[in-house]
Amino acid sequence: MSLSDPLGDMLTRIRNAQRARHAACVAPASKLRTNVLEALKREGYIRGFSTEEVRKGVSQLRIELKYVEGQPVIKEIHRVSKPGRRVYSKIKELPRVYAGLGVSILSTPRGVLSDVEARAANVGGEVLCRVF
Repeated sequence: MSLSDPLGDMLTRIRNAQRARHAACVAPASKLRTNVLEALKREGYIRGFSTEEVRKGVSQLRIELKYVEGQPVIKEIHRVSKPGRRVYSKIKELPRVYAGLGVSILSTPRGVLSDVEARAANVGGEVLCRVF
């Protein structure tokens, strides 16, 4: 099955699993998805993730979701840059998500970083998603 927006598909799987109060969810693996999950883990939005091989050459990511007192840590997760409309931001024009309470995930020349890490590294890039 071909997807036009694989990252958007993974974000939707996370959003739906959190609403259904699942402990974990699965998504097909790719380098971009793995890097985005590493950024989410560094920022404390997910417990962790692991890569499982379904069959030779095909892997999937098992994403462990995080809850605090029964409420999901991720309140909102939205795709910003889509295949039909790419969104890029200079470091000085990078908007803050809910006045700094949330984070944006960016694809930069230094890898996939959160907006806090991108400001510290002084690099801009493609705004992949917003998380609150």
